[in-house]
Amino acid sequence: MKILGAILIVLGLIGVLWGGFSYTTQKKVVDLGPIQATREKTHNIPVSPVAGIISLVAGAACMAGGKRA
Repeated sequence: MKILGAILIVLGLIGVLWGGFSYTTQKKVVDLGPIQATREKTHNIPVSPVAGIISLVAGAACMAGGKRA
């Protein structure tokens, strides 16, 4: 339970502090033999601060529950 609690706390902190994450994909636009053109697109995945806070609270509860057992 302590490991799960620690993971939830870390994920909650990331959600609260950064507000989400982004990643980049590449797509081939033109492929004419030796000539190739690619396009990069950035995708943003927002994480609600409320979800981060809930994760923090759940992580703290797991850590506290792990101490009792």
